Amino acid sequence: MYKLLSHNDLDGIGCGIVAKLAFGDDVNVRYNSVQMLNREVERFLEQGNTGTELIITDLSVDEENEIRIEEFIKKGGKVTLIDHHKTALHLNEYEWGNVTVEQEDGKLTSATSLLYAWLIGKGFLEPTRAADEFVELVRQYDTWEWEKNGNDKARRLNALFFMGSFDEFESKMLERLQSDGPFQFDPFEKQLLNMEDDKMARYIRKKRREMVQLEHEGLYAGVVHAESYHSELGNELGKENPHLDYIVILNMGGRKVSFRTIHNDVDVSEVAGTFGGGGHAKASGASMSKEAFASYVEAAFQKEPLREDARHTRYNLKESPFGTIYRAPEGDLYFVHPIENDRWGIERNGRAQDETFATFHDAEKFLKRERNVWLLNDDQFVKFLLDRLKKAEADS
Repeated sequence: MYKLLSHNDLDGIGCGIVAKLAFGDDVNVRYNSVQMLNREVERFLEQGNTGTELIITDLSVDEENEIRIEEFIKKGGKVTLIDHHKTALHLNEYEWGNVTVEQEDGKLTSATSLLYAWLIGKGFLEPTRAADEFVELVRQYDTWEWEKNGNDKARRLNALFFMGSFDEFESKMLERLQSDGPFQFDPFEKQLLNMEDDKMARYIRKKRREMVQLEHEGLYAGVVHAESYHSELGNELGKENPHLDYIVILNMGGRKVSFRTIHNDVDVSEVAGTFGGGGHAKASGASMSKEAFASYVEAAFQKEPLREDARHTRYNLKESPFGTIYRAPEGDLYFVHPIENDRWGIERNGRAQDETFATFHDAEKFLKRERNVWLLNDDQFVKFLLDRLKKAEADS
């Protein structure tokens, strides 16, 4: 017999599905939050059932359970932990620890892909085309590789997972993955997913208008309250606000904090680690501790939401050789324009500022961080240029 303790997200449920493909009724699967795992592990080890092999996937144990696992193994028990988070790499010091962040080809791993390969390597499971494709979709979604590859099917698989119960998703996938054909959504699922995409787009549009900006420990964060679509929301907000180092998504009902970044030089697992959490470099989470509440909920409460940049402009364009105009909350106009020596300068209400910048993006980042500016629409841009021209003619 086997007992599998896994995470309660798509990658964690993927582990449960491939384990049931391999072991059938001989495996008991339980899905856990990060907070609940150690309690489940402790409960299992206290029972002392050495006839059941414990497999832990997509989550790591605390120091107390590391000691308990060692004692359990000395008594004849069997434990295997399979994870892909770099915050769990220290568990490779144990014989039962199997933590791999990257594959040999440099691609990031997922817990589902690691367990699938482990089961095949041990002779517990014969691969199928559908299972291969399912595991790869889970891996690409969990590592966010799907966006770089343009593989929207991975994102839609995660959406399908959240649209029903765990049991329903498991049942559908187990039947589908035993097929030798390709992994496909059925017509009804496609219709549901199209409706879900529309719902998600409306949700993200709403949350764009609610995000506030704050500085924390030398990094700039966008903070928003949201209960759904955390990965998609964090990614969209990050892309639309590249001046921010990371996005913080607060789920007050679940008492959780999610961290997302689009930048290669920012590691949000380190940010999450300061609040007792962890995860990946670009996607991590933590419980809503008192420290996290003070840092992001209380600190953001008195701040006004960021104003969005004007969309679909034809004239007020970023990096334009004619310059780009922004407005600050207090009403000041900031004009970013190219100057001599291939640098960029800033005018505030028509007066040149001392700071100059090597690139347009550096100038914009400075203004968005320090002045909370937003890009104006074309009508406001044309009015600014006409006023500027009239002033120049009057002064001549």
